[in-house]
Amino acid sequence: MSAHSDHEHEFTTDRTTLVNALRKVLAADALLHQTEDLKPYECDGLSAYRQLPMVVAIPSTIEQVQAVMRICNELNVPVVARGAGTGLSGGALPHEQGVLLSLAKFKSILNIDTKNRSAVVQPGVRNLAISEAAAKHKLYYAPDPSSQIACSIGGNVAENSGGVHCLKYGLTVHNILKLKMVTIEGELITIGSEALDSAGYDLLALMTGSEGMLGVIVEVTVKLLPTPERAQVLLAAFDDVVKAGEAVGNIIAEGIIPAGLEMMDKLSIQAAEDFVHAGYPTDAEAILLCEVDGTNEEVSDHINAVREILERSGATEVRTAKDEAERANFWKGRKAAFPAVGRISPDYYCMDGTIPRKHLPEVLKGISDLSDEYGLKVANVFHAGDGNLHPLILYNANIEGELERTEEFGGKILELCVEYGGNITGEHGVGMEKINQMCVQFDSAELTQFHAVKHAFDHKGLLNPGKAVPTLHRCAEFGAMHVHHGELPFPELERF
Repeated sequence: MSAHSDHEHEFTTDRTTLVNALRKVLAADALLHQTEDLKPYECDGLSAYRQLPMVVAIPSTIEQVQAVMRICNELNVPVVARGAGTGLSGGALPHEQGVLLSLAKFKSILNIDTKNRSAVVQPGVRNLAISEAAAKHKLYYAPDPSSQIACSIGGNVAENSGGVHCLKYGLTVHNILKLKMVTIEGELITIGSEALDSAGYDLLALMTGSEGMLGVIVEVTVKLLPTPERAQVLLAAFDDVVKAGEAVGNIIAEGIIPAGLEMMDKLSIQAAEDFVHAGYPTDAEAILLCEVDGTNEEVSDHINAVREILERSGATEVRTAKDEAERANFWKGRKAAFPAVGRISPDYYCMDGTIPRKHLPEVLKGISDLSDEYGLKVANVFHAGDGNLHPLILYNANIEGELERTEEFGGKILELCVEYGGNITGEHGVGMEKINQMCVQFDSAELTQFHAVKHAFDHKGLLNPGKAVPTLHRCAEFGAMHVHHGELPFPELERF
């Protein structure tokens, strides 16, 4: 499946003109325009959407990024920034008439400041590499997406990624101090500071999760945390998914904030166990992984309290990891759940939505009902502690119409999240995948304001066009709202 933005005909620069202009600022091996060279960039982790870019630019310096942006701005050429390509919402899907700007060469850790507990890194640095480099200083970077071995920090900022430890330590937005960003006009600006706060609007929070629509991130200053004195994980098995969901709320209600609180259902448990051999009970309907960290005394108290809560909540078995190796193995199974599910189905579609924790049982029941309605199995893996769901819909793309049915099913799950007071995304972003559901969550006045913010940074609409924020006319076509012409304050916003 290919996807495109609204009003693509407005971008009309021919390839030869663009390539000739870019050759003046990039080396020959940093500029790809032959079809076979473009193929590896046709999609991100959401491979259902594919599109070849006109050109791939692979700069290695900030000055080169600035030069590329100036050329694209002058020639009216769309720019889609790409990190490691592990995103799951089509956010890095290329534009067929644009430049795919790869930041793969920006992979240096520039500085680790142990006194201020921070690190300055380039956007192409892998998430896990930051913690690996900081480990010798007994520090680490807290956000840890399941793809942390491969995903890049620039992409984490663009999508505001979380991870299994975001319940206690927050999302990317809570763990960065400063960004350097190149605007569509090629200007280099600094947002945030190394201090705890900076004057003016909180543009740091605005840029985090902006999905490449406002600028291109070229440097990130992240916070580092001291490695906890002790971390221990409990595995609790349940004979009922709803009981497991209720146990999550019971733990939080007791005033305990675990470092991580994850849930997996039977299908994902069995897939992960076959793949990783983590020691999961494969006869359980659901398991919870609850990790507590801190001082020795603190962990001992919380482990005992959580065990008691789990047993009171109906757990059929509660196990404490006996050593660091078993703790690592428990988490390995959870983090390998997505690829593990790929072994039991020809294809799977990974959803991402967020709900208030108190509605976990009802939403899980709703997903089960939808699974029966659409005749498609679902493996549920998610950050239970903060209500971030990741239902994996199993399907076969070789069966005609099944992908379309799967997408419709996924859209219904997101709308279910909104119905219960949640959001259509937690950490994967909107990209192309959820753009129609944006019409369900937000009304025309709210979407108009989103477009106005976009217009302030990128009035030509060249940065990642057609992603994240739908036009009002698109929403009207989707059937989510009635739109009158002239409703937007800036007529050109409809191009986005």
